[in-house]
Amino acid sequence: MNILVVDDEKRFADGICEILSQQKIHCEAVYDGRDGYDYGVSGIYDVILLDIMLPGMNGFEVLKKLREAKISTPIILLTARDEVTDKVRGLDSGADDYLTKPFLKEELMARIRAVSRRKGEIILNELSFGDITLGLDSCTLSCAENSVKLGFKEFEILKLLMSNPGAAISKEELITKVWGYLSDAEDNNVEVYISFIRKKLAFVGSSAVISTVRRVGYVLEAGK
Repeated sequence: MNILVVDDEKRFADGICEILSQQKIHCEAVYDGRDGYDYGVSGIYDVILLDIMLPGMNGFEVLKKLREAKISTPIILLTARDEVTDKVRGLDSGADDYLTKPFLKEELMARIRAVSRRKGEIILNELSFGDITLGLDSCTLSCAENSVKLGFKEFEILKLLMSNPGAAISKEELITKVWGYLSDAEDNNVEVYISFIRKKLAFVGSSAVISTVRRVGYVLEAGK
């Protein structure tokens, strides 16, 4: 999962990203409305956490412009205000949910899970493909009785491939979703981690293979 936090309180935004990273969720933070729109309109995020009181462009304006741009990403509005009129305005403008600061970590995670389910994402504890299973809580790759722990980027890459079996995923998409929208990661970074994952697939004795599709990207196949 890839989440964008838009909040001008830098410590608060970075704190949310820290909480999410502990849950193995990739998170990026920006601190004003214009950046929030520029990042959000890319369409690469699964959920956007959007503060209302922002410099440059307030949260209502960002929300309105994103919906006008046909961005359907679930958006949870964040605010220190608890006024019913703000909530109504936000929900009527296309927000999916509303959180009033301060809030508990458990409530934040529950709201994220809820809007993700509305989008159609199924929240599971594991993914399976062919003879392999990926533990989403443990970041563990398993095949039959064998298992191995994956590093964070290995886990995110393999999860993306397993979520799209048989489909070629480009290096550009992998960099954007695993390293981040403005990352300076390059193609060779992806190649290195694909190599790591291939070795771990072999280590657990899986017949699954990650094939290279020239000038396109990588595809996960069940093998023979």
